[in-house]
Amino acid sequence: MAKKREKVDKLTTDAYKGVRDFYPEEQAFLNYLFATMRGVAKHFGYEEYHASILEPAELYKAKGAENEEIVREQTYTFIDRGGREVTLRPEMTPTLARMVARKRREMGFPLRWYSIPNVFRYERPQRGRLREHWQFNADIFGSPSPVADAEIMLLAHSLMRAFGATDEDFIIKLGSRNFLDSIVEELDLSPQHAKALRHLLDRKNKITRQEFTREVEELGIAVETLSPKKVPSDVAEILALLKYLGVSNAQFDPAIVRGFDYYSGVVFEVFDTHPENRRAMFGGGRYDNLTALFDAEELPAVGFAAGDVTFKDFLSVRGLLPEYLPNAKVYIAIARADFASEAMRLAGELRKNNVSTAVDFGDKKLSEQIKAAVRHGIPYLIVFGEDELVSQSLRVKDLASGKETVLARGELSSFFTTL
Repeated sequence: MAKKREKVDKLTTDAYKGVRDFYPEEQAFLNYLFATMRGVAKHFGYEEYHASILEPAELYKAKGAENEEIVREQTYTFIDRGGREVTLRPEMTPTLARMVARKRREMGFPLRWYSIPNVFRYERPQRGRLREHWQFNADIFGSPSPVADAEIMLLAHSLMRAFGATDEDFIIKLGSRNFLDSIVEELDLSPQHAKALRHLLDRKNKITRQEFTREVEELGIAVETLSPKKVPSDVAEILALLKYLGVSNAQFDPAIVRGFDYYSGVVFEVFDTHPENRRAMFGGGRYDNLTALFDAEELPAVGFAAGDVTFKDFLSVRGLLPEYLPNAKVYIAIARADFASEAMRLAGELRKNNVSTAVDFGDKKLSEQIKAAVRHGIPYLIVFGEDELVSQSLRVKDLASGKETVLARGELSSFFTTL
C-alpha cells in the first residue's frame, strides 16, 4: 500500500513587503536611470564612490534623540553575531561624512563625489516610498561658498532635464534653516516646540491649510511669522546665482526645512508640478557640521539625494519612460537539435561583429522556439537547418512586420550592424 504523501506548505513567491524584484524589464529601466544619472554627474566633474550597506548603529544615533528615534523606529537595526549593533543604511550622507573625515588630510578640496546606493527604511510602503530603494547622491565638501550650493541645485536641475523634463514640469523650492533658527530664537521656543515646528513645516504640503494653521497656533506662533515679507538673504543670493546660470524655475518657500537635524543652511526640494503627482521628489541642502562627529574640525558640505521610485513616478505620468528593448537583436531557432552546435558557430560569428545574438537549444518544437523569440521581444529571427547549412544562405525575418530577407552567411553581420 502506497504511503500517503504529507502536505508540505509551499514558500511564497512574493518579495518581502516594501521591496521589489527586478525582472529584466524593470532592471533595464534601473540601468537607464543609473546611466543617465552617472552621465550628468560626470559632466559636472563628480567622482563615484561606494560603501557597504552595513554601518554601526551609533553613526545614526550620534546627532541626538531625534536621530535615535529614527534608528529605533525607521531603520533595520540588529545585533550581529559579534554582539555589535549594526544598521542597514537608511541614507548615504552619514557614511559619506565618515569616509571624508577618515581621509580628509589626503584629499584635495573642494571634493565632488556621487554614488547610487540602495538604502533601507522600515516604514509603511506607499506611493513613492518603499522600504528599500536606490538613491542618487551628489555632494560637495570643502567650500562654504553659496556658489557651491548653486552648483548642487544646478546639477539637480540638469538631472531633471536629462530625463526629458521641461522647466514647467518641476519647481526647485528653497528654504533656510538659518531663517527657521532666527524664528526659534526670536520667539524663545523650547527645544520641544522648535522640534515640533520643524516637523510641522516639513509636512506642510501633506496636510490642509486649516490643519497647518491650527497646529501652528497650538504652538503659540502666529502663522504670519512663518511668511517673511522678504526673501532671507542667504536664499536670495543663491536664487540670483541660479537665475544667472539659466535656472528660471527656482523660488523661496519658508516651509522647506528638510527633516534631518544635520542641515545647517539653505535647503531645497524639487517638486513635480503634474496634477496626478504633485509632490516633493527629492531634495538636500547644506550641512556644515556633520564631519565634526568624527573630527574636531568642521568641514563645509552641501548635497542632495534623489530616489529611483519618485523618478519613475515622475517619468510615468508624463509618458517619458523609455521603451524596453531586449539585449538580443537576433534569435537563432534550429530545425533539429543536432544543428545546435553549428547554430552556435553562426552566433559566434555575429557576436564577433557586435551583433547581440541568442540561440535556441533545439529541445522543443520549432514553433515553440519562434514563440519564445516573440515573447522575449527580440526583433529578428533566423531559422537554421539542413538547407541553411548546405546553401550557406539564411532567411532573416523581421518579427514585427513579417518581412523576410535572404542573405548569404557572410552578409549577415553587415546587415544587422546597418539597421
